[in-house]
Amino acid sequence: MATFLYKLGRLAFRRRRYVALIWVALLALAGFGAASASTATSSSFSIPGTEAQKAFDLLEQRFPDSSADGATARVVFKAPDGQKMTDPANKAEVKKIAGDLKSGSDQIASVTDPYTGNAVSKDGSTAYVSVSYKVNSMELTDATRDALEDAGHTAQKSGMTVEIGGDALQAMPETGATEIIGVAIAAVVLVITFGSLIAAGLPLLTALIGVGIGVSTITALANVLDLGSTTSTLAMMIGLAVGIDYALFIVSRYRAELADGREREEAAGRAVGTAGSAVVFAGLTVVIALVGLAVVNIPMLSKMGFAAAGTVAIAVLIALTLVPAMMGFAGKRVMGRKARKAAETENRPEAKPNMGTRWARFVLRRPVWVLLVGVIGLGAIAVPAASLEMGLPDDGSQPTSTTQRRAYDLLSDGFGPGFNGPLMVVVDTANSSDGKTAAKQVSDEISGIPGVVAVTPAQFNKAGDTAMITVVPKDRPSSTETENVVHAIRDTGKDIRSDTGAEVLVTGSTAMNIDFSQKMNDALLPYLALVVGLAFLLLMLVFRSVLVPLKAALGFLLSVVAALGAVVAVFQWGWLGSLFGVEQTGPIMSMMPIFMVGVVFGLAMDYEVFLVTRMREAYVHGEKPGQAIVTGFKHGARVVTAAAVIMMAVFAGFIGSSEQMIKMIGFSLAIAVFFDAFVVRMAIVPAVLALLGKRAWWLPRWLDRLLPNVDVEGEGLRKELGETPSDGEGRGDAQGERELARV
Repeated sequence: MATFLYKLGRLAFRRRRYVALIWVALLALAGFGAASASTATSSSFSIPGTEAQKAFDLLEQRFPDSSADGATARVVFKAPDGQKMTDPANKAEVKKIAGDLKSGSDQIASVTDPYTGNAVSKDGSTAYVSVSYKVNSMELTDATRDALEDAGHTAQKSGMTVEIGGDALQAMPETGATEIIGVAIAAVVLVITFGSLIAAGLPLLTALIGVGIGVSTITALANVLDLGSTTSTLAMMIGLAVGIDYALFIVSRYRAELADGREREEAAGRAVGTAGSAVVFAGLTVVIALVGLAVVNIPMLSKMGFAAAGTVAIAVLIALTLVPAMMGFAGKRVMGRKARKAAETENRPEAKPNMGTRWARFVLRRPVWVLLVGVIGLGAIAVPAASLEMGLPDDGSQPTSTTQRRAYDLLSDGFGPGFNGPLMVVVDTANSSDGKTAAKQVSDEISGIPGVVAVTPAQFNKAGDTAMITVVPKDRPSSTETENVVHAIRDTGKDIRSDTGAEVLVTGSTAMNIDFSQKMNDALLPYLALVVGLAFLLLMLVFRSVLVPLKAALGFLLSVVAALGAVVAVFQWGWLGSLFGVEQTGPIMSMMPIFMVGVVFGLAMDYEVFLVTRMREAYVHGEKPGQAIVTGFKHGARVVTAAAVIMMAVFAGFIGSSEQMIKMIGFSLAIAVFFDAFVVRMAIVPAVLALLGKRAWWLPRWLDRLLPNVDVEGEGLRKELGETPSDGEGRGDAQGERELARV
């Protein structure tokens, strides 16, 4: 592989104008496709194989006019002190607002009158108007949203408190500011790392081109493939992250080859042949992690994974072709003034060891202590993960500054916490001899379940073969008590089916959240086994070792569990919550563990491959194990550190979001990258390798014969170029020998 990539790098360098033209043409083509495509809507959300989804599909089939998948809103009114919502003036105002809402948009399916729909609290202080729409929240027009937001302005003038809940006001997630902040910080870090504006600009430019092609392609195909609005956001975040990383490593290796006195084309070929091999396998691990999301069997999640994986593949191709082409345009300006001066003195004995070299030598002296501190520290941080509770956020997790949260609180005060998450029970009586009796039995049985405060009479469809029953639990939607109510209703339904033939199904947002959480929980172990297993085989192929991939996988698991522990401590327990703007603690988002595994695993393997490949390369070319560790850190630590800082900055930018879910994702990814890059890869990995010595690179002979030789470290390339390891490479410096003697 190294030989092929070496030739590809030289070809791209020589034919740089054609290569650049091809990528610019692809960007223009993707941009034209995105611009001419119709505006994407939100993807249809479904959870195949769950009871809540089955009930939802039955509602759409048997109640076609109910707009089961449409947006909903609740306009909540609270009377001024000393008044009631049943007072004539207040009543007239609310009825007028309900009428205005109904005639305000042709997207509205129905508007209920609170005085005829039992939507006034017992003490008369609170009432609400329910609004159902024909389309989902992402398809609502601005005029429809404005009509909803303006609905309560008149009532507020009369002294009433008016707030709006539901998903109708849920807007398309705004992106742009956080990405700009991330790119700005990345630029600063790259300038500091390279000491050259040209060298710093290359990774940014090529990464933005790759992200532009990927995101534009997703936008162009969004309607055709039913891709949700969040798909392009994830692809942008991951594509930007790996795009900068991959270009960063190739540019860094190119500068090192130039510093060794090689000609520019030769340096580009060697950079792509060596660092490019690491890029290919690092990219493969990310693709495996993202494509593996299909294991969960949730179409929306699978599409997000495939789209992001496609963007990563584009980033790899750009790193192997466009980056060497751009290096050809940059010339020797890719080396800053300081770097050129350093190159003149790099091989002199008095050259000062860099920070990576000094840190590696420290670890070689104290490997046991470094290992213990790293493992025990991450283990302690991981302890809260044992108390992980999963769920999906609702309006109760919104900031108190939002109207959705205030509406949620008004309904909780007036009607009880469970009113914010009513359960929809669907009774299929098609196979029952007496459907009405069966539906009444269902209502009676549910009324006796602990934790249920209200059950509405059954409403049948026109055919009379399906009934809807609304159940109001006592506790808030995301509570364990409400989850127990859902399970109790389902257990009761099994008995009723055996007695009457009627099938009882529970759906609604709360039940959907419970089923979604359970499905994600069930998929976590198979997903971990698939991703870690395939990556283990891939890394075994790269490093020609059994213990190095095993160490990489175990270290990754440790960093992810520690990150989960930190997320639980902050967002579930509320530790340091005020520092991160957490206003309401609650369960952790259901998809967070799998999402973290997919994203962080890919980035973690990037750092593992880039850092350890350089050690493996040094070892294969004749250096002893201890000195190979020092060489790996000498050339790779600075670049890995820069890459990790950039990723942390990009992800941490999302912590400032007002959305709890976005805030949680930003925090979890930033802290996970910190743990994995700086504790696992930079401390635990060299400590373990130092303790293992030559055994780290052991591979059974029979397995060595079976595995194809992909030559990531460029040994075959050196033979083809007629080179042999220099004496310095095989011997190592005197201090390296002394460090090795201590291990």
